[in-house]
Formats: sequence, structure tokens, C-alpha cells
Amino acid sequence: MSSRIIKASKNLGYVEDKVSNLHVLQSSVKWHRVEQSATSLWDAYSGLISNQAMILALNSSFVDPALQFETQVKIIKSSFKMAFAVTNLDEVREIGMHEEDENDLENLYRTILNIFEDTLLILVSKDVYKLQFLKEMAVWMNEDNSYMQEEAMVVISRVLSFAARKVRGSASVNAPCLGVLAAELSLLCSHSDPSITQQAFVGMYHLLCIAKIQSVFLNTEGTAKSKNKKYDKPGNHCIQPSSSGTEFLPKNLQKDKSKIAQSVGKTLLPPLLTDFVWSLLMKLSVPDQSIASEAATILKLTLECNAHKVTMVSKIVDTIYKQLCGDDSPILREAMLRVITLLTRTSPKKVIFQLMDYPVPADDILILMWYAAGSESSVVPHVLKTILLILKGKPREMEKIITERKHFSLDATNMMPVAASQALCTLLPLGPYKKAVAQFFPQLLMALMLQLFYSSNLRLMTEDRPFYARDALRVLLNCSGLQEVDTALKRKNCWNQFSQVLFHHHGVYLVAKTLSEYNFPQFPETLHYLYKLAVEGPRRSEDSVITIIFFTELLNNFFKDPFPEKFLVLFRNWVNDPDPAVCKLSLQKIASMAPVINEIENVCSLLTSILDAFLSKDMTVIIRALITLRKLLDRLDKVTYSSLSTRIASSYCPLMDHGNEGIRSMAIRHFGQLLMDMSQYTWMLNDVVYAGLVPLILFLEDTEERVVKACKYTLKICASELKWSTLYFLKDEYYNFELVVLNICNNLLISHQKYITDLISETLGFLESSRTYLRRGSVILLGYLAKLGGHLLLRDEIDVMLEAIDRVIRDEDPVIRELAEKTNKIFMEIAYKLTTSNIKQSFQRLFNFIYLKKLKLLYNYNPPKDLTGSPMGIKEIRSDKEATTKDNYEDVLVKNEGASVKNARFPSALEHSS
Repeated sequence: MSSRIIKASKNLGYVEDKVSNLHVLQSSVKWHRVEQSATSLWDAYSGLISNQAMILALNSSFVDPALQFETQVKIIKSSFKMAFAVTNLDEVREIGMHEEDENDLENLYRTILNIFEDTLLILVSKDVYKLQFLKEMAVWMNEDNSYMQEEAMVVISRVLSFAARKVRGSASVNAPCLGVLAAELSLLCSHSDPSITQQAFVGMYHLLCIAKIQSVFLNTEGTAKSKNKKYDKPGNHCIQPSSSGTEFLPKNLQKDKSKIAQSVGKTLLPPLLTDFVWSLLMKLSVPDQSIASEAATILKLTLECNAHKVTMVSKIVDTIYKQLCGDDSPILREAMLRVITLLTRTSPKKVIFQLMDYPVPADDILILMWYAAGSESSVVPHVLKTILLILKGKPREMEKIITERKHFSLDATNMMPVAASQALCTLLPLGPYKKAVAQFFPQLLMALMLQLFYSSNLRLMTEDRPFYARDALRVLLNCSGLQEVDTALKRKNCWNQFSQVLFHHHGVYLVAKTLSEYNFPQFPETLHYLYKLAVEGPRRSEDSVITIIFFTELLNNFFKDPFPEKFLVLFRNWVNDPDPAVCKLSLQKIASMAPVINEIENVCSLLTSILDAFLSKDMTVIIRALITLRKLLDRLDKVTYSSLSTRIASSYCPLMDHGNEGIRSMAIRHFGQLLMDMSQYTWMLNDVVYAGLVPLILFLEDTEERVVKACKYTLKICASELKWSTLYFLKDEYYNFELVVLNICNNLLISHQKYITDLISETLGFLESSRTYLRRGSVILLGYLAKLGGHLLLRDEIDVMLEAIDRVIRDEDPVIRELAEKTNKIFMEIAYKLTTSNIKQSFQRLFNFIYLKKLKLLYNYNPPKDLTGSPMGIKEIRSDKEATTKDNYEDVLVKNEGASVKNARFPSALEHSS
């Protein structure tokens, strides 16, 4: 560093200052004889001359600005000690032996002060930023009272006066030290020495003039920049103060010291005012009680009118907390708590957020700060709003609750919501809060209900932690005139069980029910808020569940089913909520409306939303939707039912092949019940019935008994409604899968050949199933369908079927391989017929349409073990090589079914319309 300074000094040189140095040399000769009697003055003088040279050399060099300033501060501090550590003027005069010596010593003394002052003036003249040195001077003065404070204050006031004149014609003002310097001067304005006080007022006057010009410049800077470039000339942007600053005159400030605080708060820009407040805040903990008391007074006066301009509020609050924890002085506590109160007036969010950002439970100091922050009635609504904002968070979940927060939580586990609950326990019993609670009752009620749920989970990991959410809810009820509700819930042992996670949903129900039982007067506002919350949507899925439970219970107690449409639409939307728990709660409530289903206006929309729930990925939602729909259809009027029957039946079909056996069985059974309900409108369901026919047949072989029973149940209904004759072989004691397939195919042959190709296409999809019984059944069904409708197939379709069955021939199951080979032979026979001439093919198709030949058994798959006791008199069939042939078997079957297959037909639309 020294090399840089020497190099800078050489660059500066003293050639330009030869005349000045000559005068200095002459003066040195003149004062040489004084040296023996005033060595200290001479040392100070020579040191100041040396320091001034280095400072000015640095100021004109290309040294890094930060390094330059740091070095200059050190040199200025050295010069300050030299200039103001000497004796005062009276003592200097006493050193001289006679009058001439006194004059010389006095001149030397004044020259020392002038050199120091001139150094500062030169620095400030080049850059107003160097007013920072005055701030440092004020700090050095307060650190050591042995310095000549009056003379130092004279220098400060003169430099400030010079700076005030300089900035009047400047285009900009860069003086970031004004806030701290104003704090130091404001304290010196109450100094016990009148001469120091006078200089402090003069300095404050000039400082405020500079601050006012700085403020005016920043306010008009945007306007100046927006001007057209052709008008931008160097003199156009010089800022002139709007007034002469007479309000800052020392005589006006001295009349009422509170005007200092008012003027500072009004004039300083927010960052500078923050520095001012921060500096005074640090003075509160100094050992000198008079300074601390004066700082407290100025702080109070400043913040009462200008707290809104203070930034870094969170940092100030945190500093106050740390100082109160370390110093229990009553004066300090009172002053700092007053600062908290004043800051809360204008920055409630910042103050409250910071106060909630400490470990839980809060200590006594923090509780005192809570009281201070919420002590004034005017801030109570803002305090409650901020607490509600914090209560939206989830303990131990890191998230950005509010965009205004610029720092991370001190507690990495984010226990702010728990702290907010404890704060409510502390603040709600206070008088001002009891009046404001009525306005925020619904929000506080629901926020605490959610926190109860979060905290109950939290208590599993921390059994020793107080349950503040529960306590806050009880305080809320008591402060809202609902003491009877609190007592009733206590009698039901609700409060003690809330800590159990499994109880919480039931606890929410109990709270809502108990409030309703006592006709709580806040019902309209609570219902309105819950409706608003439901429409906007909660932030988390668990929030939705709690909201719906509470909302539904309130509606149940104050409205009869069906709910008004504005509420019903919410349940309709919740049916397809991403959260399965929400879906099931909504479906459960809709199911309870079955007795009044026909009174609902948009019943079709409601039923459609339930059908959409069939597409859910959650199996429990699908089951609940199936049950709910069935309950509603049992009560639904036939006109509406018939208009939706096709859509409902189509929705059942995909569920017949669902991976869950419970859903499969329920969908199949409900499909049959729908056909029974719509017996008068069967003609409307032709396409849907045959679309669901393949799974109904194949799942007869399901390994789950309930699925098999559901298939038999539904197929019996189909046989009854469609006049089929397959009832006998669906009975358990006589059941045979192949016979059922054979008879259904023969029925198709008679009346609905047009569906055969569609049935073949759908059956092909089951060949690749992972379930063995489905592959086995689909091979058999394909064979019969192909044999039945071979004349309807095209060559390309046969090729696809051959390719599909070829893969099955290589199946790992030997039974399936054997069945697939037989089916493949059937396909080959059909393919061979398609290779004949077109004329022959056309003749064969015409013959097949005219002459309908019944199918016979093709596979003899899984023959019944004992049919001797059956009414049909069918004997045991051991194998296809035994005495009873396929033809005899079919003849017996047709004879005993009691009706010819040729007479079976599907009711036409014409018959029903007539």
C-alpha cells in the first residue's frame, strides 16, 4: 500500500504548489523559536501537513476507490487525533512567555484546525460522497470525550455548509452517510454544552438542506430522463430546491426539539431514514443513560409520523429481540417495545412474520414483543390477517407463503404456523381482539381446524409439544360467545381425542355438528366463506377433505335435501376431484340424496359426473361411484332413466373387464339390473347389450365366484328380455360353458347376424390376456362365432384371425393349445371356402342367409360330470369318442329347451313403438 501511496504522491508532485510551500517554509522559520515551548503544536502541524499531502495525492490517483477510501479514513482519523487532541486555545495562550509568543501560538493553533478543515473541504468539493468522513468524526467524538468537541463541531458544520452550497447546482447528490450523520447530530443537539448544541443545530440545518436537494433530485430524475435528447444539455438537469429550507433554520429547530425528528423523517429518503433509525436503535444499549434516553425520545418522535419509510423492518425486529434477550434494563425494554409498536402500525406483515420466525414455544421476551405489536386497536385487523396468512402454511413444510418475505426461515423446519397458533392463544383474550374476532371468525375457525390436523400428525413425533392449535380453537370459541359449544365438545371428549390422527376427521364432523346444534350466530358468514373456499379450491388435498366434511355437515343441519343448486354444483365437481378422498365424500353425500333425486334440477348432469368417475384410477372411487349410481337409479323416474340408459350401459362395459374382481362383478350385475329396469325400452339397448356380451360370456370362467355369479345373473336377464333359451345351462348344477356359448351363438344366428363380426373383433382382444381362463374361453368363443358367421367374413379378416390364433397355438397351457388347434382348423376351412370362385361364394352366402343351420358342439370342452338327475335327461359325456355323438347331444339340448331356436328373436323397435 505504501508503494502505491508514494507513487501517487510523485504523480501529483508539488510543482503546482510551489508558492504555497514557500509560504509554509517562511511560516516554519517564523515559528521555529516557538517549537521549544509548544512541541505538541508543532508535531500536530507537521503531521497534518504530511497527512494532507498523502490524502490529496490519493484523491488524485488511480487507486481502487474502495482501497482509496479505506486508506483516507485511516489518515483522516490520524489527523483528527492530531488536530483535536491538542489543548484548547486558552491553554495554548498560557504557553507563550509574552504577547508575541501568544499570538504566534494562537496562529499556529488556528492553522492546525484550518489545515484539517481545508483537507475535508477539498475532498468534499470533488465528491460529496466524502461527507462520510464527517460521520466518522462524529463517531470518534462520541467514543472519546477528551477531544475538543466544540472545535470539531465547528469543522463539521462548516463542511456541511460548504457541501450544501455545492450541491445546489449539481445534477446529482450521492451522500449515503446522511442518515447516520443525522442520528449523531440529533443527539448532539441535546448536549449539555450550549456551544456544541448550537453547532449541532447549524450542522443539522445544512444536512437537511442537502437531504432535501437529494430527495428532490431522485423524485424528478425519472421526468428528466424522459425528456427528448435534443433538449438534454448539461445545465438542464441541475436541481434547485423547491424552498429555501427556512423550516430547517437552527432557531426554528431549537424552539421545539421534536421538529428535528419530524424534519429528519420528512426529508430523508427511506434508506437514509432507516440508517438514522438503526443508529439510534444501537444507542439505546449504550452505558450512558442520558444518551440512551435521548435516542429513545428521538426514535419515538420519528417513527410516530414516518415509520412507513423505514426499510429492513425484519432486521430491526430481530436486533431488538436479541438486545432484549441480552439486556433486561427497564428503560431499554420500554423503548424497544415502543419501536415494535410503532413499526407494526405501518409494516404489520413484516413485524408479525419476523415475530413468528423464532423457535416454539415462544419465550417471555417474544411474548412481550407480541403484546407490543398487537397492543393498538388500529393494527388488530392487520395482525390477524397476517397470522391467517401464516396459518395457511403447514408445519415442517418449507414453502413460500408470501412473496414479501425476502429471507429464509430461521427455523429450518418452518414452525411458524405453530407459533401463530400460540400467538392467537396469547392475543385473542385481549380486549381489542375480542371485537375484531367477529370479522375473522370463519377464517380463523377453518385455519385452526386445518392446523389441528397438521399438528396432530406433528405430535406423533413430538409428544412433549403443547397442542396450540387446539388451545387456540378453544380460545376462539370462548372469545366469540360460544362457551356452550366449547363445553359440549369437552363433554364429548372431543378435545382430548384431537391429538389422535384417526380421530381428526370425526372431530371435524363433531365441531361442525355441535356448532349447528347450538345455532351459532356466525353461520351465514361461515357458510359464505366455506362456499368461497370450495369454489376457489384449497391449497392441499387434505384441506379439501376437511373443508368438505365441515361444509357438508353445516348444510345437512341447515338445509333439507336436495341442496340448492349453487351448493349441489360443488358436489358435482368434487366427484371428479384428483383426490380420491374428496371424490368418495362427494359421492357419499350424493347417494344420500337418492330419495329426492327427482327433485334435483340438473339430475342428468349429476349422473353424468358420476359416470365420469368410472374412469378414475382409484378403485375405491369406482366402487363408490357404482354404488351411488345404483342407489340413484333405483329412485330415478323412468323418463329420465331411459334418456340416459344407453350412456349408462356403455359406461358399464369397460368395467366388466376391470382388473379388480369386485369392480368386475359389480359392473356386470348392475348392467343386468339396468336391462331389467329398462325392460320396456330394450330396443334402445341393442347395440350396448351386444357390446357387453363378450365379457359376459368369457367371465363365466372367472376364478372369482362372485364374478361368475354376476355373469350368470346378467345373462339370465339377457335371456329373459331377449327371449333366449339358455336359462337351463346357467344353473349351477347343470352349468357348462361350451353349451352356453353354443346356445348364445345359435340365438345370434337366428336374429342378429350383423353383430357377429363385431363380436369376433372384440373376442380377438382377449386372446392376449394374462389370465388363462380368458384366453381359453376366447378361443372357444372365436371358433363358434367364426363357424356361425364365416360367410360374413372377408379374406383380410380371416388372415388377421389366423395370425392371432397362430400365436395362441404356442401358448404354455396345453389345454389352450389343443383348443387353438381346433379353432385354427375352423379358420382354415373358412379360408378355403373364400378361395373358390366369386359366383360360388355369393351362392353360399345367399344359401346361408336363407337356410339357417344350427351349430353343434365343436370342442366338448370341460363336459359336465353328472347330468343324470337333470330334467333334460342328458347322460354323462365322457369324450367325443363315446357313444353319444355331437348330433345326439344337440338334439337333446334343443328338445329340452322347450322352444325352437328358430322362434327366438330380438324385440324390434316397431313392436315397442306400437
